[in-house]
Amino acid sequence: MANISANTSLLNETIDYDYDDLVLEYNKKVFIIHVVTCIIICIGLPLILMAIYALYSLVKNDHVAPIYIINLLISDLIQLCCMIVWESKPKEDMIDNTVNSIYKFGQLTSIGFMVCISLERYLVIAHPLWYRFRRTIRITVAVCVVVWIIPLVLIFTVFPWITLFVTDIILSIFLITPFPLFIFFLVGTLRALSTSVSVPSEEKWRIVAILVLVLLIYTLLFLPSIIFFTAKTYAFDLTLIFLAHIFVKLSPLADLLLYVFIRKGAVGKLLTSVCCCRKENNDTNTISTINLDNT
Repeated sequence: MANISANTSLLNETIDYDYDDLVLEYNKKVFIIHVVTCIIICIGLPLILMAIYALYSLVKNDHVAPIYIINLLISDLIQLCCMIVWESKPKEDMIDNTVNSIYKFGQLTSIGFMVCISLERYLVIAHPLWYRFRRTIRITVAVCVVVWIIPLVLIFTVFPWITLFVTDIILSIFLITPFPLFIFFLVGTLRALSTSVSVPSEEKWRIVAILVLVLLIYTLLFLPSIIFFTAKTYAFDLTLIFLAHIFVKLSPLADLLLYVFIRKGAVGKLLTSVCCCRKENNDTNTISTINLDNT
């Protein structure tokens, strides 16, 4: 009996020790998420507002691509507003649940507009004649309305009436589907580059850069969430949950890079600045070497 009591006491101490370690690890991860979220809000909020204002001036009858990016940045703005509410730590559960739903709505909408951006850039290269006669602001606005409505219907009318397991399956499908589309648009664009004559060379590489950037953003930032929604039914991993939360919250900042590539001449100016910096460094090193030699 004494051995049984000793073993039971040792087991309880081990369980308490493991539980304390788990709580400590969880609190550390929550603090890191809090700090990263505050940094994202402070940097992303003013930059997104400025980018939306700058892109609005680019919207013309013959240039509809900024409309999709503007809507993408608006969905990012919704996510940032939800982050602000989270960091204020609302006490009411109803408010917290509503904010979670709005945040999911912003995420799904941003994914939809990333697909629209890739599709539009693919059509410019692969089907230029069809795109030239079909690209109008009216059609673009109609597509944007559809992209906003689909997540709205899913989040606020479908998800409340189904189980959490079915919700995770739908979210997994919604998150996985863009992957083959992004790859198809990128591969199709690269194949059509050699035969495309109507698009200037600088515009071609800018389009390819946007497609590669969208694929990289989605792969690096949304892949942990896809794994999480797919695997959380079978396993619980605190590190995976942590990475999924951190990477998805970084997507509004990553989407700002699309603004750089959609502006004509922005990439060229960026490369010119880098080359000038290199040249200045080389000149400085050369002058320093000459001075050393003279001394």
